[in-house]
Amino acid sequence: MGTAYFTVLDERLRQLVQPNAQLERLHTGMLWAEGPVYFAAGDHLLWSDIPNNRVMQYVPGLGARVYSHDANNCNGNTLDREGRRITCEHLSRSVVRFEHDGSRTVLASQHEDKALNSPNDVVVSSDGAVWFTDPNYGIMSDYEGRRASPEQAGCFVYRIDPQSGAVEARITTMRKPNGLAFSLNERILYVADSARSHDAQGDHHVLAFPVTPGGGVGTGQKIVEIEEGVPDGFRLDEFGNLWVSSERGVEIFAPDGTPLGIIHVPETVANLTFGGPKNNRLFIAATTSLYAVYTAVRGAQRPRGPLT
Repeated sequence: MGTAYFTVLDERLRQLVQPNAQLERLHTGMLWAEGPVYFAAGDHLLWSDIPNNRVMQYVPGLGARVYSHDANNCNGNTLDREGRRITCEHLSRSVVRFEHDGSRTVLASQHEDKALNSPNDVVVSSDGAVWFTDPNYGIMSDYEGRRASPEQAGCFVYRIDPQSGAVEARITTMRKPNGLAFSLNERILYVADSARSHDAQGDHHVLAFPVTPGGGVGTGQKIVEIEEGVPDGFRLDEFGNLWVSSERGVEIFAPDGTPLGIIHVPETVANLTFGGPKNNRLFIAATTSLYAVYTAVRGAQRPRGPLT
C-alpha cells in the first residue's frame, strides 16, 4: 500500500501523519468490523465482527484469532477507569461491563421501563459516567441483532450515572446518534449522526454539545460534515483533532472543524482507535478488515494498564 496513503488538505496534517509509515492490513474475513479497543496491559486489541456474532483479538507478532464466538452481536467497546471493557450489545439491547474475573454485568438495558433500541457506541467520562448512543440499527433486521419494534420514542444519547446507575436520556434531538467522544477537557461531547445510512436525506455530520459537570448537555452545533458515506466512530488525538470514519477512510479535522486531510483506506471505515505501547498506532476497523498505521501523534485516550 506504500507511503502515499494520505491526502493533504491543510499543511497542519503533516504534523499528524508519519510520511514513511505504511497502511497495513492486519486481518480480514469479517462481515462488518467495528468497535476496536486497545488493552495496554497485554498489548492487544479487541474488535467486533457484528453479523458474525464474534469478538476478534489481534496481538502484535502473533496475529488475529476469534476471542469470542458468542458476542451478542456486540458493536462499540471502550475501557472504564479501571481497565474493564464496556460493550454495546445489539442482540441483548444492553450496555454491559466485563469484570476482571470475566463475569458480565449489565449496566443498562432499559430506559423508563422500556427496552433500549440497540446500544451502538460508548465512552466513559473521568467521573465514571458511561455515555452511550442508541440508534435502531440492531433491531432493523436480523443481520446485526434481532428484528424488533422500537419501544423508545426515538434514538437517544444516554448517560449512566456513576453513583446511582440511573439511565438518563441526555440528547434526544438526533436521528441516528452513533460514535461519540469527549473533547480533551470534557467540556464538549462530540456525537456523530449517521442517519444518511438508511435515508438519502438523512444527517451525515458530527455535532458538538457543551457539557457541564454532572452531565448537563446544551444545544449541539455542527462541527464536521462527511460528504462520502457517513460518520460512524471517531477518536481525538492529543491536540484535540478529530479522526472520523467515512467511506473514503479516516478524515481528519482540526478542533474548529477545518478539514486537514484523509487517510485513504481500501474499504469503508466503521471505527478506529489509537493504541500500541506509545499510543501512536491507529487501528482501523473497515468493513471486512482490520488495518493499522503509525501516526506522528498520540491518541487522546490513555490506554489503561502498566504500559501507560
